[in-house]
Amino acid sequence: MDLRPPALRSMRRPRRLLAAVAAAVVLAGAGTWTAAVASGDTRAVRVSDQVMAVDGMRLDTTYVTPAGTGRHPAVLLAHGFGGSKQDMRRQAEDLARDGYAVLTWSARGFGRSTGKIGLNDPKAEVADVSRLIDWLAKRPEVRLDKPGDPRVGMAGGSYGGAISLLTAGYDHRVDAIAPAITYWNLADALFPDGVFKKLWAGIFVNTGGGCARFEPALCRMYDRVAESGTPDPAARTLLEERSPSAVGDRIEVPTLLVQGQTDSLFPLGQADAAAKAIRANGAPVDVDWIAGGHDGGDMETSRVEGRVRAWFDRYLKGDKATDTGPAFRITRTGGVDSTDGTVRLRGASATAYPGLHDHPRAVPLTGGTQHIANPAGASPPGVSALPGLGGSGGLSQLSALGVGLSLDFPGQYARFDSAPLTRDLRITGAPTATVHIASTRDDAVLFGKVYDVGPDGTRQVLPAQLVAPFRVTGAKAGKDVTVTLPAIDHEVQRGHRLRLVLASTDLGYASPAAPATYTVSLKGDLSVPTAPAVRTAAAPLPAWVWWLPAAGAVAALALLLTARRRTAAPAPDPELTEVPLVIEGLSKRYARSTDRYAVRELSFRVEKGQVLGLLGPNGAGKTTTLRMLMGLIRPDEGEIRVFGHAIRPGASVLSRVGAFVEGAGFLPHLSGRENLELYWRATGRPPQDAHLDEALEIAGLGDALARAVRTYSQGMRQRLAIAQAMLGLPDLLILDEPTNGLDPPQIREMREVMIRYAAGGRTVIVSSHLLAEVEQSCTHLVVMDRGRLVQAGPVREIVGSGDTLLVGTAVPVGEPMAEKVAALPGVASAVRTDDGLLVRLKPGGTAERLVVELVRLEVPVASVGPHRRLEDAFLTLIGGSA
Repeated sequence: MDLRPPALRSMRRPRRLLAAVAAAVVLAGAGTWTAAVASGDTRAVRVSDQVMAVDGMRLDTTYVTPAGTGRHPAVLLAHGFGGSKQDMRRQAEDLARDGYAVLTWSARGFGRSTGKIGLNDPKAEVADVSRLIDWLAKRPEVRLDKPGDPRVGMAGGSYGGAISLLTAGYDHRVDAIAPAITYWNLADALFPDGVFKKLWAGIFVNTGGGCARFEPALCRMYDRVAESGTPDPAARTLLEERSPSAVGDRIEVPTLLVQGQTDSLFPLGQADAAAKAIRANGAPVDVDWIAGGHDGGDMETSRVEGRVRAWFDRYLKGDKATDTGPAFRITRTGGVDSTDGTVRLRGASATAYPGLHDHPRAVPLTGGTQHIANPAGASPPGVSALPGLGGSGGLSQLSALGVGLSLDFPGQYARFDSAPLTRDLRITGAPTATVHIASTRDDAVLFGKVYDVGPDGTRQVLPAQLVAPFRVTGAKAGKDVTVTLPAIDHEVQRGHRLRLVLASTDLGYASPAAPATYTVSLKGDLSVPTAPAVRTAAAPLPAWVWWLPAAGAVAALALLLTARRRTAAPAPDPELTEVPLVIEGLSKRYARSTDRYAVRELSFRVEKGQVLGLLGPNGAGKTTTLRMLMGLIRPDEGEIRVFGHAIRPGASVLSRVGAFVEGAGFLPHLSGRENLELYWRATGRPPQDAHLDEALEIAGLGDALARAVRTYSQGMRQRLAIAQAMLGLPDLLILDEPTNGLDPPQIREMREVMIRYAAGGRTVIVSSHLLAEVEQSCTHLVVMDRGRLVQAGPVREIVGSGDTLLVGTAVPVGEPMAEKVAALPGVASAVRTDDGLLVRLKPGGTAERLVVELVRLEVPVASVGPHRRLEDAFLTLIGGSA
């Protein structure tokens, strides 16, 4: 039975797909069926991995079905750009357990699939999906609406979200879709208002494996636009042909649009355009703004997957009683929990999608005519977001700690301020402003953004780190331009000001290289959308409204089942206020796994003044442990306390922790000193607390501090990064592979730095693969293997616990005597040395028994002690698995 409303069914018209769709699909093999059962879930599923041969290329697929019999609605799950079908495996199995036949695949050029990347080319990737639907129509497990037409939905994020939309436009057999954090018009996303989004475009190409991995036409287009810095009409046409907007009038199926609020790649305006177009076709459309996005933040995976499942239950299974959630929903941050430092997330909703300009409020701004410079080469550029750097170290780590980073260079921006607000103002949507722009050249590029400025005027926040680029042609004669600023959901508190900034440069975009002067003036008030119908729900909330961070999932389940409120995080432990670190029962599972652990049941304690070496082979869980310690990821079980405080993302005690983890990200055009100053400014702490001179003395960069970081060697960048971690002289310093890229003299200097740092009563934790350095610089060790603790304690105890002893003798020992010692019970071997004998004991042999036997043989024993390097001890402890 077709569940679509009659109006939608009548609007369906036969559509001839591209000729490529008619090509034959050949199974390269029947595939291998296996049964999979999740831990704690008795509902088994069947999994089949198969490779399909399509037009001379291979398409790698995985098919997951319920273990029982009968026909089921089908779901196609598409992965994100740079990923593969493996990314969708867990979600596919979850949907199969809920009664769906699920097919996922690696798109062309990704995973084990071959072919060129076409950015969802209708003649390639979209045609591939239609072939997959053909295959589903022949499966006995799949419910059919009619012969050749399976009941099928599609879901996916980013790249996978776009192909869900595109397939719904090209193939009438798709019945419901749930695309997430994706684009409606790829040309608008990468060339917003005629400005080239160069940083994200470069990340796209690099993530895809380089230009040669793409279809030739796309590679030529990228090279052309990247060289000129200006998108041409042909480039726009090429991307628009691969965009869902090209078939927007054909998408007539129920659509759940999930879009990210922290997303400078595909901002909220992309979902807004999609919602308007699809709703105009008469299809049901719900919109959900999540807390995360391509720039980081909380992706709310569990909640979103639950809502997608409800969407498919209603529109694929036909369960009309299923609650699919509100027509419009936003995740809002409600400040920071003072008990544990966690960010509160709450849902707000409305019965209708308000769009981006609902109930505008005029906010008067002041600021006369201003002249700003576009510097030669558009350098140095201002900074809004740092796309693509969300997982690395350095400046980008600030976002994980709840601190945004933005930078406007004096003389390169105009600003217009409001008076202090007399009441709180919630902005929901895209503000607009009309300005007059004149330039000394015909072409001008500017970047608009709205800041929330605190009462003292010194602290300003750029909501979601978003900026709106716009190009003004014919600017020499002067033009009035209405600027649509980024869509946001942000509350401005009473007493704060709104600041409109128009900057001439931005790190993420291409600006004209020729120097120019822009004259900027305001032509009216700032128009701010308020969307009053969107209201924050009161707790307790339904399942589709609440989302708690992953580490609180168990508590969320308890809330839903028992209606009890969450308990607060543990209060600070007064007995541990002077203890730098206590870890108890710490565990972290791999993503999408219920029984594979990166860290498991880890416990140890670090005292003041210690230099602790964290050792283990690759994959031992060292970096995962350090990231949990920094509050960057949440443990699944266990607890971390720093000076008695439980660690949570954004916890205030993290201000006493400095870290160098997974490399540093510096702005290459700024000097070393400027990078450190900028980093400290972004933390919001007083300049005098930075102890900048001490940190720079440690770095030992000398005159290089005044040079641009792009001129630094790897070793110089490493030392600058460690100086950055030492800013503020934190009580606990964490260093992950601090000697990478350093030469031997620099390594020795770094060793001395760590020892001096801890000698002042502070504590250092260092993870390193240079065992000789760890042995010389560390006082204590924690050895890990396969996520578990192997041994912890002072270095001398771990090194001295081996099976090899050095027997010092008053006079040299002859070979006959060495042979007698080697023949003793419990002795495996004895070798003469300049100082005596090197004796290796058998299992069960002891030093005490050896001494007795040596005395009996009249060996002139002067001393007996362990003879083992840290490397020997390390390999013994981990069983040689390094």
